[in-house]
This record gives sequence, structure tokens and C-alpha cells, in this order.
Amino acid sequence: MRLGLVLLAFIAATTLPASRAGATETADAVLARYKAASGGARWDAIKTLQWNGTIASGGLDGPWRFTLDLANLRSSDDYRLGPIEGADGYDGSRLWRRDAGGEVALLDGPIALRRAHTQAWLDARAYWYPARLAASYGAVASQSFAGRRYLTIAATPQGGDPLTLWFDADSGLLARIVQPQGLYTATTRLDDYRETDGLRLPHHVSIDFTDAAGRTDPRRRIEYRYRQIAVNVALADADFAAPAMNAIAHVDAASGSTRVPFELLNRHIYVDADIDGQPAHLLVDSGGVNLLTPAAAHRFGLSSLGALAETGAGEQDMDLGYAHARQLRIGDAVIDQPVFEVLDLGDMPKVEGTAIDGFIGYETFRRFGVTIDYAHRTLSLSDPERYTPPPDAVALRFVQEDRAPIIEGKLDGIPLGLWVDTGSRSSLSFFAPFARRHQLLHKYHAAADTVIGWGLSGASRARPARLGELHIDKLILGGLAGDIATTDKGAFADPDLDADLGGNSLSRFTLGIDYAHKRLYLASNTSYGQADDFDRSGLWLLADGDALKIVDVAPGSAAARARLRVGDRIFAIAGEAVSRHSLSDWRALLRESPAGRHLIIQYRRDGRDQEVELALADRIAARWP
Repeated sequence: MRLGLVLLAFIAATTLPASRAGATETADAVLARYKAASGGARWDAIKTLQWNGTIASGGLDGPWRFTLDLANLRSSDDYRLGPIEGADGYDGSRLWRRDAGGEVALLDGPIALRRAHTQAWLDARAYWYPARLAASYGAVASQSFAGRRYLTIAATPQGGDPLTLWFDADSGLLARIVQPQGLYTATTRLDDYRETDGLRLPHHVSIDFTDAAGRTDPRRRIEYRYRQIAVNVALADADFAAPAMNAIAHVDAASGSTRVPFELLNRHIYVDADIDGQPAHLLVDSGGVNLLTPAAAHRFGLSSLGALAETGAGEQDMDLGYAHARQLRIGDAVIDQPVFEVLDLGDMPKVEGTAIDGFIGYETFRRFGVTIDYAHRTLSLSDPERYTPPPDAVALRFVQEDRAPIIEGKLDGIPLGLWVDTGSRSSLSFFAPFARRHQLLHKYHAAADTVIGWGLSGASRARPARLGELHIDKLILGGLAGDIATTDKGAFADPDLDADLGGNSLSRFTLGIDYAHKRLYLASNTSYGQADDFDRSGLWLLADGDALKIVDVAPGSAAARARLRVGDRIFAIAGEAVSRHSLSDWRALLRESPAGRHLIIQYRRDGRDQEVELALADRIAARWP
């Protein structure tokens, strides 16, 4: 989870059972007591506030400034955290973010806007001034935690998300704010209250994030210490407006566009690029970020700083650092002074069967107009003002919640938001909470739980199923092989997201992404309308030297019936040494060969060479319903 608005109230705590505070304790009374304890009528004259202090997270720290226009629900901040700089803002209607590389995003998705309204309500102290933004309240309750007593009020700002305010029962001051958000519930603690110009304000704020299992990772903690708080400073509209992006990207060609070939392995796009003049083999991930492995960063002579936490499709969080390079070049497209996240990809090179130096992701897509021609295996990058969409494409508006385009679709009459993700090998993957809400496991008669992919943080498990018709505007994809997650961990446990539209669906099109105008383009190619095959072996394989190592066997599958086991090392299939073809090719064979085909599998188990006949079989229905 990355830094967003720096005073976001992401919060939760483990408490003793709550009780009603008593008939005389009303929300209005508790809020009025808080106002009296923190400045009383002095607040009526406060129009603006500005904090200066420090921010610390993941072993990094630096200066931080937060500016607030209470009456007009506007805010902005800027910070430096070790080697990276960033900023966020809300101008009263638009939420924006400037990332470490200088990319500016307008976050206009419904989740982002709900969070912006909630934060604006908190920042503007609208619980005292409901004309600024109304909210509904629950009953006051009494909570005990760590030997102290608190009065709590559940509140839902208009257009925002629910949260809970915790007030210290002795002082009356706001001590915590509790708000489940996405994969985490976060606990914001406010303390070290001091007097400033007639106001009593906290000078220390910390935010801890708790996952669904109740675990809090210290790498995620964000901590603010305030050195100076200024009251009623003069502000202008420009203090809250989204800044222009810095001019560090361009195309070194008279046409303003460059085209490079790519390799499609495991339905993933790989391009060759240069980082500081050295060759790099990078996966193109529209749902990810510019990223390097620690080994690649070391080879390029780049130093990584920080130890933050990152969540991927698997269930384990990973250490995340940042590194600055001098230049990233993809064909004639150039980004100067790029910032890379540095992350260990674990077994992904074995999963892919190829060396991986890292990813190119959101930062590159944001800097250029991008066209991916799957049929001709070419990636085109253009200066934004000279970008031309693919011919005969359907134009779709997209929104941003974070760092990927999200478009609207409808599956068998069910509306859903589609996260457009070239970094996924699948056709359509459902987030677990969305799947539960719509009873997708039952609706599509999903097969047994199995490994269906591999993300940054390890294996990703789900239940495969044959779907009906996916409508995207006037485009129809019928009979897709879908993945239905059931996990309560990792990225696919996010309750705010619906589905991930992956490479196997996107490969049926020429795909265009234009961040400058928030438009996504889909032009069908010769693969449009073709049947969607799904693995018929039940094996999940990793490259392991001159063999393929079995790391998962799907229950009830052909591999299970052949009594193949996790840990077996396959060295020949159908009489051919596995070393003669890529892992991607072998996966295609096991997916595209018809049900009923028999393959001789030669493998090694416990030091002994053995062989078995594998009779391929469908694991999901040929069509739905």
C-alpha cells in the first residue's frame, strides 16, 4: 500500500466489547466537548491551517507540509521521504497525486472520491460545522483499550465511507479514527496535544495498518511529527490545484513515436530496454509500476533505499525500496531521472521461464501514449500530444483509483469495473469479496481451488470457471475462462475492486491507452471471437534447470488421476526433452491440446526416473450455462 493523502484516516484497533455510553451521552454532546477542549469558539474564526513537520515510514524520513482550507474543503500536501518526493491534493472536486517520478494522476474513480469526501469531512471539522459537509451518526458507545476508556461515534460523511471517531473519556480530545479501507483497516492515533494560537492540536500522528487476520506490519506505519502549525495563512487556488508534470520524458524521433517488438511469453509482454546504457529485459505491466529486482539494480549500479511493504497477488508482503536511475530508454522513448521501485520477484523468473530484470508500468504508461499490437507483437510509445489511437477502435473512458485504467463492463448482466492489467496472464479474474456478493462460485459451477497464477508475492490461488458473455461497450467476449478468488489475503481480497481484465482477453485486441485524455481503445484482431482454452493437465510448473518442477496439482485433474505429485521434476513430455522448448510453449501445449489426448510424462521422484501416461481432460465446462 503506497502513500496517498498523508492524513488519511485508515484505522482499526482490537478492543474489549463495546457498551452503550448511557442515555445522557449523545453524539452532539461528545463532539461539543471535543470542540471546547480543543479551542472552543476560536475554531469559528479559523479558515486555513498549515502544518510543517516530518514524515517517516519504512526506515525513511523527510520534511512534510500540509495545507488546509477548512471552509472550502480543500487540502494539499507535499513531502520528501528519503530518496523520493511526492504530493497530494483535493481542490474541492478533484483528487490528485504526484508520484515519486513526477507523474501526476487525477484519481476520479468512485473509491477515490469516497475517500476524498471522508477526508475532507475530517479535515474541515465538519462534525462541528455540518453546513460544510453533512454526516449521519450512530449511537455513542464506550470502549476500553490498553487500560483507557474512550467514547466512540460511528459516522458516515455524505458521499464518503463509514469511520469511527474515538474520544478520550477523560480529556474529551479526539484520540483515534477508525476506518476499514481496502485490504486493510488502519489505526490513526493522535497525541501530544499542544496549544497553538488558541487551538489545542495534536503534534504527533501515527497510522498503522491491520490486515484481515489482525496483523500489523511495522513497515507500513506512517508517522508525522509537527514542528510548526500556522493559523489563517493566506492561500490561493493554485495551492490546491493539480501541478503540471515535469518534462522528463520524450521520444527521440521526428515522428514523435517509436515502435519496438515484444515477446509474448505466458501471455505476458516482454521488451528489451536500456537503463543507464545497459540492456534490461522488462515485463510490460499496465497494472504495475516501474520496478527493478535487487540484482538488476545492483548490476546497473543503483542504490536502493527504504524498507516499506508491498502487497501482490500472493499472500506475503514484500520489502520495497526506491532507486533513482539516470535514464530509461525503450526504443526512442526516453524517461530521464526515472524512479524505480526495487522488489525481489522471488520465483517469478522460474514461473516465467525467462530472466526478468523488472517491469515497466504506470510511470511509463502515464508519460506516453501507448499502443500494444498483440497480433503483430509491437509496442508503440508516443509523445502524448502526438498520440494516434488504433484504427477502428472502440473508445472507452477510464477512471483511476490508483495506477491502472478501470473501465466499465457487464458480465451476464452483472455490472463490474475492470482493472486493465497486461501483467496478468488470465482472461478475467474476480476479487473474492465481489465474487461472494454475487455468488459467482455457485453461478458458474467453479472447479476446485488451485494455483492459477503467480504474482510478486508468490502463488495466486482461485477456482476456475467457464463464464458467459462479457460486454465492454459494443464488444462481446463470450465463454471466457475465469478465475474466482476465495482468499482473504493478498491483492485479490480487496473489497473495493471487482475484476481484473488480463492479457488473455486483451490479446484479442490492439490496445491503446491515453492517460492524457483518460481514454482506452480496443480494436479487435483476428483472435477476437476465438475459443478461450484453459489448462487441461492440472499442473502448475516452474522452470527448474533442465526440468519442469511441479508445484501444484489441481484436485480431480488429469495430473491427479495420473498420480503426479508436487515436487516431481518432469524432464520429458511426449518423447521430447523439456529443455528443447520454453516453459511458455509447454503451457500452451497443455492448454491447447484437445481433451482426450494422451501424453507420456517422464519425471524424476526421490532420485528415480519414472513415466506415466497423462490423459488430458477439461477442468471447466466447455460453455456456460
